[in-house]
Amino acid sequence: MKIELKRIPVREAVNGYKDNAEEGVTAYGGKLDVRPKYQREFVYDDRQRDAVIETIKQDFPLNVMYWMTKDDGINYEMIDGQQRTISIGQYVSGNFALANRFFYNLTKEEQNQILDYELMIYFCEGTDKERLDWFKVINIAGEKLTDQEIRNAVYTGPWLSDAKLKFSKTSCAAYKLANDGGTLLNGELNRQHYLETALSWINHGEIDGYMAKHQHEPNANNLWSYFQDVIMWVRKTFPKYRKEMRGVNWGGLHNESKDKKLDAEKLETEVAQLMQDEDVTRRSGIYPYVLTRDERHLQIRAFTDNMKREVYEEQEGICKKCEEQFPFEEMEADHIKPWHEGGKTTSENCQMLCKDCNRRKSGK
Repeated sequence: MKIELKRIPVREAVNGYKDNAEEGVTAYGGKLDVRPKYQREFVYDDRQRDAVIETIKQDFPLNVMYWMTKDDGINYEMIDGQQRTISIGQYVSGNFALANRFFYNLTKEEQNQILDYELMIYFCEGTDKERLDWFKVINIAGEKLTDQEIRNAVYTGPWLSDAKLKFSKTSCAAYKLANDGGTLLNGELNRQHYLETALSWINHGEIDGYMAKHQHEPNANNLWSYFQDVIMWVRKTFPKYRKEMRGVNWGGLHNESKDKKLDAEKLETEVAQLMQDEDVTRRSGIYPYVLTRDERHLQIRAFTDNMKREVYEEQEGICKKCEEQFPFEEMEADHIKPWHEGGKTTSENCQMLCKDCNRRKSGK
Protein backbone atom coordinates (compact mmCIF):
# COMPACT_ATOMS: atom_id res chain seq x y z
CA MET A 1 0.00 0.00 0.00
CA LYS A 2 1.35 3.46 -0.97
CA ILE A 3 0.94 6.14 1.73
CA GLU A 4 1.71 9.88 1.42
CA LEU A 5 1.22 12.49 4.17
CA LYS A 6 -0.27 15.85 3.13
CA ARG A 7 -1.42 18.99 4.94
CA ILE A 8 -4.91 20.04 3.84
CA PRO A 9 -6.48 23.26 5.25
CA VAL A 10 -9.99 23.00 6.65
CA ARG A 11 -11.35 25.35 3.95
CA GLU A 12 -10.33 22.82 1.28
CA ALA A 13 -11.26 19.68 3.22
CA VAL A 14 -14.86 20.79 3.93
CA ASN A 15 -15.38 22.72 0.69
CA GLY A 16 -18.82 21.78 -0.67
CA TYR A 17 -19.67 19.78 2.46
CA LYS A 18 -23.01 17.96 2.06
CA ASP A 19 -24.83 15.47 4.29
CA ASN A 20 -27.73 13.69 2.60
CA ALA A 21 -29.59 10.78 4.20
CA GLU A 22 -29.71 8.80 0.96
CA GLU A 23 -26.60 9.98 -0.89
CA GLY A 24 -24.24 10.08 2.09
CA VAL A 25 -21.68 12.68 3.17
CA THR A 26 -19.28 14.38 0.74
CA ALA A 27 -16.64 17.11 1.00
CA TYR A 28 -13.39 18.30 -0.62
CA GLY A 29 -15.22 19.81 -3.55
CA GLY A 30 -17.38 16.71 -3.92
CA LYS A 31 -14.33 14.48 -4.42
CA LEU A 32 -14.26 12.98 -0.89
CA ASP A 33 -16.75 10.29 0.18
CA VAL A 34 -16.72 10.98 3.90
CA ARG A 35 -18.94 8.03 4.82
CA PRO A 36 -18.26 5.02 2.56
CA LYS A 37 -20.76 2.17 2.84
CA TYR A 38 -18.54 0.19 5.19
CA GLN A 39 -18.19 3.10 7.64
CA ARG A 40 -20.21 3.54 10.82
CA GLU A 41 -22.77 6.31 11.25
CA PHE A 42 -21.94 9.57 13.05
CA VAL A 43 -21.65 8.58 16.71
CA TYR A 44 -19.99 11.56 18.40
CA ASP A 45 -22.02 13.16 21.19
CA ASP A 46 -22.10 16.94 21.67
CA ARG A 47 -19.13 16.91 24.02
CA GLN A 48 -16.91 15.00 21.58
CA ARG A 49 -18.05 17.12 18.64
CA ASP A 50 -17.38 20.37 20.52
CA ALA A 51 -13.94 19.11 21.55
CA VAL A 52 -12.93 18.79 17.88
CA ILE A 53 -13.80 22.43 17.19
CA GLU A 54 -12.16 23.62 20.39
CA THR A 55 -8.98 21.76 19.43
CA ILE A 56 -8.89 23.62 16.10
CA LYS A 57 -9.64 26.99 17.71
CA GLN A 58 -6.77 26.46 20.14
CA ASP A 59 -4.54 25.42 17.23
CA PHE A 60 -3.80 22.12 18.93
CA PRO A 61 -3.02 19.06 16.74
CA LEU A 62 -5.79 16.66 15.73
CA ASN A 63 -4.96 13.02 15.11
CA VAL A 64 -4.06 12.18 11.54
CA MET A 65 -6.78 11.13 9.09
CA TYR A 66 -6.65 8.56 6.30
CA TRP A 67 -8.10 8.96 2.81
CA MET A 68 -8.06 6.21 0.20
CA THR A 69 -7.49 7.19 -3.43
CA LYS A 70 -10.16 5.62 -5.64
CA ASP A 71 -9.39 3.74 -8.83
CA ASP A 72 -9.95 6.85 -10.96
CA GLY A 73 -7.06 8.58 -9.21
CA ILE A 74 -9.18 11.72 -8.70
CA ASN A 75 -11.71 10.94 -5.99
CA TYR A 76 -11.21 9.69 -2.44
CA GLU A 77 -13.02 7.84 0.32
CA MET A 78 -12.34 8.28 4.00
CA ILE A 79 -10.89 5.34 5.88
CA ASP A 80 -10.48 7.10 9.22
CA GLY A 81 -11.50 10.58 10.40
CA GLN A 82 -15.22 10.58 9.62
CA GLN A 83 -16.32 11.70 13.08
CA ARG A 84 -13.87 14.64 13.14
CA THR A 85 -14.58 15.65 9.54
CA ILE A 86 -18.35 15.66 10.04
CA SER A 87 -17.95 17.65 13.26
CA ILE A 88 -15.95 20.28 11.36
CA GLY A 89 -18.30 20.25 8.37
CA GLN A 90 -21.37 20.66 10.55
CA TYR A 91 -19.84 23.57 12.46
CA VAL A 92 -18.63 25.47 9.39
CA SER A 93 -22.05 24.86 7.78
CA GLY A 94 -23.78 26.45 10.77
CA ASN A 95 -25.47 23.30 12.11
CA PHE A 96 -24.53 23.93 15.74
CA ALA A 97 -23.04 26.58 18.02
CA LEU A 98 -20.04 26.45 20.31
CA ALA A 99 -20.30 28.58 23.45
CA ASN A 100 -23.49 30.09 21.97
CA ARG A 101 -21.67 31.26 18.83
CA PHE A 102 -22.28 29.78 15.41
CA PHE A 103 -19.53 29.87 12.79
CA TYR A 104 -21.27 32.75 11.03
CA ASN A 105 -21.25 34.72 14.32
CA LEU A 106 -17.46 34.67 14.46
CA THR A 107 -15.33 37.53 13.29
CA LYS A 108 -13.63 37.18 9.91
CA GLU A 109 -10.33 36.68 11.67
CA GLU A 110 -11.77 33.90 13.83
CA GLN A 111 -13.35 32.22 10.81
CA ASN A 112 -10.09 32.31 8.87
CA GLN A 113 -8.19 30.87 11.81
CA ILE A 114 -10.44 27.81 11.64
CA LEU A 115 -10.49 27.60 7.83
CA ASP A 116 -6.69 27.89 7.59
CA TYR A 117 -6.09 25.16 10.17
CA GLU A 118 -4.16 22.34 8.51
CA LEU A 119 -5.38 18.76 8.83
CA MET A 120 -2.75 16.01 8.67
CA ILE A 121 -4.03 13.47 6.14
CA TYR A 122 -2.47 10.27 4.85
CA PHE A 123 -3.43 9.62 1.23
CA CYS A 124 -3.42 5.86 0.65
CA GLU A 125 -3.53 3.75 -2.50
CA GLY A 126 -4.25 0.02 -2.49
CA THR A 127 -6.61 -2.84 -3.28
CA ASP A 128 -10.09 -3.31 -1.79
CA LYS A 129 -8.72 -5.95 0.58
CA GLU A 130 -5.91 -3.64 1.71
CA ARG A 131 -8.46 -0.87 2.24
CA LEU A 132 -10.66 -3.00 4.50
CA ASP A 133 -7.72 -4.48 6.40
CA TRP A 134 -6.27 -1.01 6.96
CA PHE A 135 -9.69 0.27 8.05
CA LYS A 136 -9.88 -2.38 10.79
CA VAL A 137 -6.30 -1.85 11.95
CA ILE A 138 -6.44 1.94 12.32
CA ASN A 139 -9.79 1.81 14.10
CA ILE A 140 -8.48 -0.45 16.86
CA ALA A 141 -7.02 2.56 18.64
CA GLY A 142 -10.23 4.59 18.30
CA GLU A 143 -13.75 3.94 19.46
CA LYS A 144 -14.22 0.17 19.19
CA LEU A 145 -16.22 -0.97 16.20
CA THR A 146 -19.31 -3.03 16.91
CA ASP A 147 -19.59 -6.50 15.39
CA GLN A 148 -22.23 -5.22 12.99
CA GLU A 149 -20.06 -2.29 11.88
CA ILE A 150 -17.35 -4.81 10.99
CA ARG A 151 -19.89 -6.91 9.04
CA ASN A 152 -20.99 -3.80 7.16
CA ALA A 153 -17.39 -3.35 6.02
CA VAL A 154 -17.44 -6.81 4.45
CA TYR A 155 -20.92 -7.05 2.89
CA THR A 156 -21.22 -3.69 1.15
CA GLY A 157 -23.70 -3.31 -1.68
CA PRO A 158 -27.20 -2.04 -2.56
CA TRP A 159 -28.85 -4.35 -0.01
CA LEU A 160 -26.81 -2.89 2.87
CA SER A 161 -27.41 0.70 1.75
CA ASP A 162 -31.17 0.13 1.82
CA ALA A 163 -31.01 -1.80 5.12
CA LYS A 164 -29.18 1.09 6.79
CA LEU A 165 -31.84 3.53 5.61
CA LYS A 166 -34.52 1.38 7.24
CA PHE A 167 -32.65 0.34 10.40
CA SER A 168 -29.77 2.76 11.11
CA LYS A 169 -30.79 6.35 10.46
CA THR A 170 -32.16 8.81 13.01
CA SER A 171 -35.94 8.34 13.32
CA CYS A 172 -35.82 5.56 10.72
CA ALA A 173 -38.81 3.31 10.10
CA ALA A 174 -37.52 0.52 12.36
CA TYR A 175 -37.01 2.90 15.28
CA LYS A 176 -40.49 4.40 14.94
CA LEU A 177 -42.14 0.99 14.72
CA ALA A 178 -40.27 -0.61 17.61
CA ASN A 179 -40.85 2.37 19.91
CA ASP A 180 -44.49 3.12 19.08
CA GLY A 181 -46.26 1.96 22.24
CA GLY A 182 -43.14 1.19 24.26
CA THR A 183 -39.51 0.39 23.46
CA LEU A 184 -38.91 -3.24 22.47
CA LEU A 185 -35.26 -3.18 21.38
CA ASN A 186 -31.99 -2.45 23.16
CA GLY A 187 -29.05 -0.61 21.66
CA GLU A 188 -28.33 2.41 19.48
CA LEU A 189 -29.48 3.02 15.93
CA ASN A 190 -26.25 4.58 14.71
CA ARG A 191 -24.14 1.77 16.14
CA GLN A 192 -26.13 -0.72 14.02
CA HIS A 193 -27.80 -2.50 16.97
CA TYR A 194 -31.30 -2.39 15.45
CA LEU A 195 -30.03 -3.81 12.17
CA GLU A 196 -28.06 -6.49 14.00
CA THR A 197 -31.11 -7.48 16.03
CA ALA A 198 -33.36 -7.81 12.98
CA LEU A 199 -30.73 -9.90 11.17
CA SER A 200 -30.30 -12.16 14.18
CA TRP A 201 -34.05 -12.70 14.39
CA ILE A 202 -34.66 -13.50 10.74
CA ASN A 203 -31.83 -16.02 10.39
CA HIS A 204 -31.70 -17.59 13.87
CA GLY A 205 -28.50 -15.80 14.83
CA GLU A 206 -26.60 -16.53 11.59
CA ILE A 207 -26.09 -12.89 10.58
CA ASP A 208 -23.09 -13.31 8.29
CA GLY A 209 -24.81 -16.03 6.28
CA TYR A 210 -27.85 -13.88 5.68
CA MET A 211 -25.85 -10.80 4.68
CA ALA A 212 -23.65 -12.81 2.30
CA LYS A 213 -26.70 -14.34 0.62
CA HIS A 214 -28.51 -11.03 0.09
CA GLN A 215 -25.49 -8.69 -0.36
CA HIS A 216 -26.14 -7.89 -4.03
CA GLU A 217 -29.94 -7.67 -3.91
CA PRO A 218 -31.39 -4.24 -4.76
CA ASN A 219 -33.14 -3.68 -1.41
CA ALA A 220 -33.79 -5.05 2.08
CA ASN A 221 -37.58 -5.28 1.74
CA ASN A 222 -37.71 -8.90 2.92
CA LEU A 223 -35.92 -8.04 6.17
CA TRP A 224 -38.14 -5.00 6.69
CA SER A 225 -41.32 -6.99 6.04
CA TYR A 226 -40.23 -9.66 8.50
CA PHE A 227 -39.36 -7.05 11.14
CA GLN A 228 -42.82 -5.50 10.79
CA ASP A 229 -44.44 -8.93 11.22
CA VAL A 230 -42.49 -9.54 14.44
CA ILE A 231 -43.32 -6.20 16.02
CA MET A 232 -47.02 -6.39 15.09
CA TRP A 233 -47.19 -9.94 16.49
CA VAL A 234 -45.69 -8.74 19.78
CA ARG A 235 -48.14 -5.84 20.08
CA LYS A 236 -51.07 -8.17 19.38
CA THR A 237 -49.92 -10.96 21.70
CA PHE A 238 -48.87 -8.71 24.59
CA PRO A 239 -50.89 -5.49 24.15
CA LYS A 240 -50.06 -4.15 27.63
CA TYR A 241 -46.54 -2.74 27.51
CA ARG A 242 -44.09 -3.16 30.40
CA LYS A 243 -40.47 -2.03 30.54
CA GLU A 244 -39.44 -5.67 31.00
CA MET A 245 -40.36 -6.27 27.35
CA ARG A 246 -37.32 -4.34 26.18
CA GLY A 247 -34.57 -6.56 24.81
CA VAL A 248 -36.53 -9.82 24.78
CA ASN A 249 -35.67 -12.12 21.85
CA TRP A 250 -38.96 -11.35 20.14
CA GLY A 251 -37.84 -12.66 16.79
CA GLY A 252 -37.09 -16.10 18.21
CA LEU A 253 -40.43 -16.23 20.04
CA HIS A 254 -42.26 -15.07 16.91
CA ASN A 255 -40.54 -17.72 14.80
CA GLU A 256 -41.64 -20.47 17.20
CA SER A 257 -45.12 -19.25 18.16
CA LYS A 258 -46.50 -17.17 15.28
CA ASP A 259 -48.74 -20.01 14.04
CA LYS A 260 -50.09 -20.94 17.48
CA LYS A 261 -53.53 -19.82 18.64
CA LEU A 262 -52.74 -17.58 21.59
CA ASP A 263 -55.20 -15.95 23.97
CA ALA A 264 -53.85 -12.47 24.71
CA GLU A 265 -56.14 -11.97 27.72
CA LYS A 266 -55.06 -15.22 29.39
CA LEU A 267 -51.43 -14.45 28.70
CA GLU A 268 -51.81 -10.98 30.24
CA THR A 269 -53.41 -12.45 33.38
CA GLU A 270 -50.53 -14.89 33.79
CA VAL A 271 -47.89 -12.24 33.07
CA ALA A 272 -49.43 -9.94 35.69
CA GLN A 273 -49.36 -12.73 38.29
CA LEU A 274 -45.78 -13.68 37.54
CA MET A 275 -44.68 -10.06 37.75
CA GLN A 276 -45.78 -10.15 41.41
CA ASP A 277 -44.15 -13.50 42.19
CA GLU A 278 -41.18 -12.84 44.48
CA ASP A 279 -39.54 -16.09 43.39
CA VAL A 280 -39.16 -14.84 39.81
CA THR A 281 -35.82 -13.03 39.65
CA ARG A 282 -35.71 -12.37 35.87
CA ARG A 283 -38.94 -10.65 34.95
CA SER A 284 -38.02 -10.16 31.31
CA GLY A 285 -37.99 -13.96 31.15
CA ILE A 286 -41.71 -14.07 31.90
CA TYR A 287 -42.56 -13.46 28.23
CA PRO A 288 -40.59 -16.40 26.82
CA TYR A 289 -41.76 -18.55 29.76
CA VAL A 290 -45.49 -18.12 29.13
CA LEU A 291 -44.89 -19.20 25.51
CA THR A 292 -42.39 -22.02 26.07
CA ARG A 293 -42.93 -23.13 29.70
CA ASP A 294 -39.19 -23.30 30.19
CA GLU A 295 -38.57 -22.23 33.80
CA ARG A 296 -34.93 -21.44 33.06
CA HIS A 297 -36.09 -18.14 31.54
CA LEU A 298 -37.34 -17.03 34.97
CA GLN A 299 -34.29 -17.81 37.11
CA ILE A 300 -36.45 -18.94 40.03
CA ARG A 301 -35.06 -17.72 43.34
CA ALA A 302 -32.71 -20.28 44.85
CA PHE A 303 -32.77 -21.51 48.44
CA THR A 304 -30.29 -19.58 50.58
CA ASP A 305 -27.36 -21.28 52.29
CA ASN A 306 -29.06 -20.71 55.65
CA MET A 307 -32.26 -22.39 54.44
CA LYS A 308 -30.32 -25.37 53.10
CA ARG A 309 -28.26 -25.75 56.29
CA GLU A 310 -31.38 -25.52 58.45
CA VAL A 311 -33.17 -28.28 56.50
CA TYR A 312 -30.01 -30.42 56.31
CA GLU A 313 -29.68 -30.38 60.10
CA GLU A 314 -33.38 -31.23 60.53
CA GLN A 315 -32.95 -34.22 58.20
CA GLU A 316 -29.72 -35.17 60.04
CA GLY A 317 -27.98 -35.34 56.67
CA ILE A 318 -30.26 -38.07 55.34
CA CYS A 319 -31.51 -37.80 51.74
CA LYS A 320 -35.30 -37.72 51.57
CA LYS A 321 -35.34 -40.09 48.56
CA CYS A 322 -32.73 -42.81 48.99
CA GLU A 323 -32.54 -42.35 52.81
CA GLU A 324 -28.76 -42.53 52.77
CA GLN A 325 -26.63 -40.11 54.77
CA PHE A 326 -24.38 -37.60 52.99
CA PRO A 327 -22.11 -34.66 53.86
CA PHE A 328 -23.73 -31.25 53.35
CA GLU A 329 -21.56 -30.53 50.31
CA GLU A 330 -22.90 -33.62 48.52
CA MET A 331 -26.55 -32.62 48.82
CA GLU A 332 -28.79 -30.17 46.95
CA ALA A 333 -31.93 -28.26 47.85
CA ASP A 334 -35.20 -29.21 46.13
CA HIS A 335 -38.74 -27.80 46.15
CA ILE A 336 -41.09 -30.29 47.83
CA LYS A 337 -44.01 -28.73 45.97
CA PRO A 338 -42.70 -27.59 42.57
CA TRP A 339 -42.67 -23.88 41.87
CA HIS A 340 -44.98 -24.27 38.84
CA GLU A 341 -47.58 -25.87 41.12
CA GLY A 342 -47.45 -22.96 43.53
CA GLY A 343 -44.57 -24.05 45.72
CA LYS A 344 -42.53 -21.26 47.27
CA THR A 345 -38.81 -20.97 47.93
CA THR A 346 -39.06 -21.25 51.70
CA SER A 347 -37.57 -23.51 54.36
CA GLU A 348 -40.97 -25.20 54.82
CA ASN A 349 -41.01 -26.19 51.14
CA CYS A 350 -37.38 -27.34 51.02
CA GLN A 351 -35.96 -30.84 51.17
CA MET A 352 -32.35 -31.91 50.85
CA LEU A 353 -31.56 -34.65 48.34
CA CYS A 354 -28.30 -36.24 47.38
CA LYS A 355 -27.03 -35.06 44.02
CA ASP A 356 -27.96 -38.29 42.21
CA CYS A 357 -31.51 -38.31 43.53
CA ASN A 358 -32.02 -34.65 42.76
CA ARG A 359 -30.84 -35.09 39.19
CA ARG A 360 -33.10 -38.10 38.64
CA LYS A 361 -36.05 -36.19 40.12
CA SER A 362 -35.37 -33.21 37.86
CA GLY A 363 -34.94 -35.36 34.78
CA LYS A 364 -31.41 -34.06 34.24
